[in-house]
Amino acid sequence: MARRRYPGGTTAIWVRDRLDGLWNDEDFIDWYPRDGRPGLSPAQLATVCVLQFLLGLADRQAAESVRCRIDFTYAMAMELDDPGFHHSVLADFRGRLAEDSRADRLLDLALARLKEA
Repeated sequence: MARRRYPGGTTAIWVRDRLDGLWNDEDFIDWYPRDGRPGLSPAQLATVCVLQFLLGLADRQAAESVRCRIDFTYAMAMELDDPGFHHSVLADFRGRLAEDSRADRLLDLALARLKEA
């Protein structure tokens, strides 16, 4: 559906087609408590952060794009009826990313997987 809507592609489609599987939720397992209600997929949030950076979007714009743009839905491998998330989730995710050396570990992991590919 995303390809029919955007036959020439978009940045979000490019990201999914080329970087899908770059991160898995298991890569973030030590970032979140094991109990409590299930959270959003950290791998999807990382993908949104990449798109947000590439497109120069504010948190509100990125969260709205997740809710409204089919290419973002495709990039995040979400169901079409997924309601998305509140924009404040992105700031919380970046806060977790800034702790310890998590950002460096995530980048090292991404670089290793890109080299393998």
